[in-house]
Amino acid sequence: MRLSLILTRYIAKNFMRSFLTIFIIFLTIIFLIDIVELLRRASNNDNVGLGLVIKMGLMKLPFMAQQIFPFAVLFGGMASFWRLTRSSELVVTRSAGVSAWQFLMPVILVSFLLGLFQISAFNPLASAMLSKYDRLNAIYFKGQSNLLAVSKNGLWLRQSTGENQSVIHAPYITIINNKISLSHVSIFMYEGSDKFVARIDAEEGSLIRGFWRLQNATINVKDKKPIFIKEHRMETDITLNKIHESFSPPETMSFWNLPGFINNLEKSGFSAVRHRLYWHSLLSAPLLLCSMVLIAATFTLRQSRRSSANNIIIGGVFTGFLLFFLSDVVFALGLRESIPVVLAAWTPSGIALLLGLSMVFHLEDG
Repeated sequence: MRLSLILTRYIAKNFMRSFLTIFIIFLTIIFLIDIVELLRRASNNDNVGLGLVIKMGLMKLPFMAQQIFPFAVLFGGMASFWRLTRSSELVVTRSAGVSAWQFLMPVILVSFLLGLFQISAFNPLASAMLSKYDRLNAIYFKGQSNLLAVSKNGLWLRQSTGENQSVIHAPYITIINNKISLSHVSIFMYEGSDKFVARIDAEEGSLIRGFWRLQNATINVKDKKPIFIKEHRMETDITLNKIHESFSPPETMSFWNLPGFINNLEKSGFSAVRHRLYWHSLLSAPLLLCSMVLIAATFTLRQSRRSSANNIIIGGVFTGFLLFFLSDVVFALGLRESIPVVLAAWTPSGIALLLGLSMVFHLEDG
C-alpha cells in the first residue's frame, strides 16, 4: 500500500514537533550550564561582566547545538513514535497495510534534510560564532595576545610587544626539523593597536629563540626613506609550540572552507589529521541522523499502550551514551592515525546505521 501524502505530512510534522521540543530543552540546559561555568571563571576577573558572559554563552550555543543534533533526533524520534503508539494511530496505520519502512520513510527523509542543513548552513554559522567565542576567551580568560591564522593567502600572525602590536604575513611556510622559515615576509608594525608606524619586507625569515631573524630586509618607516639591512632581528615571545597551539581548531572552520584549509596546512608541513577527521565526521552527519531514526524506531514501534516510558528513556540514554563513547574512542584512534581517518570518521555512523537496519528488519520481518 502506498503511503498517502496527507499521512506523510502528518508523520513528518509530528516528528519535527518532537525534535524541536527536545532540541530546545537540550539547548536551554546547555546554555545555563555554560553560563554558570563562565560566571565561575569570571568571579576573579574584574574585566569580565555579566553582559560579556551572556554574549559568550550565546556565541558558543550554535556549536553546542550542532553537537546535540543526533541526540535530539534520537529522542525526538522516540517521543514521536511513542506518542503515535500510545494513541493507537500507529496500530491503525499498520492495520491498513502500511509497513514500518513506509511509516519511517518521511522521518528518515526529514532527518536527512536536517543533516544537510546542519553541514551546509548551520555549521558555517556555528563555526563563525565559535571563532569569536575563542577570541574573547583567549583575551579575557587566558590573557593571550598572539593570534594566528592560515588562509589561502598564507600565514597571518599577530604578536604584541608591550603596548605595541605587529602583524606578520608570509605566503610560504617551511618546517624542517621543528624549525619554521617564512618566505617573502611582510611585517606591519603599529603603535598601540591601530597607529601604523613601519613596515618590514624581507626575503626570508626564521624563528629563533626569542626573535625573528630577517634576511635581506627593507625597513620602511613612516615619513622616512627606506633602509636596506642584510640581516635584521626582531624580538618576539612566539615559539613553534605557540604557533602549533594557535592554529584555528577545525571546529571554528566552516564546512565549505575546511578542504582548502587542510590543503594549505599540509603544503605548509603541518599535520591536518584533526581537521580532515572533523570534516569527514561532518560529511557523515546526514547518515548519522538517519541512523538515529532507525534506532529510535526499534525502541518504540512495538511498544504497547501499557508500556512504560521509563524503559524507552533508559534505552535511549544507554544508546546515546554508547554512541558518544564509541565516537570518542574511534576519534582518538583516528587522531593517532592508528586507523585511517576516513574509517574513523564514518565508523560511528556506519555502525549506528547497520544496528538500526538490523533491528528494524527483525521487528518488521521477524
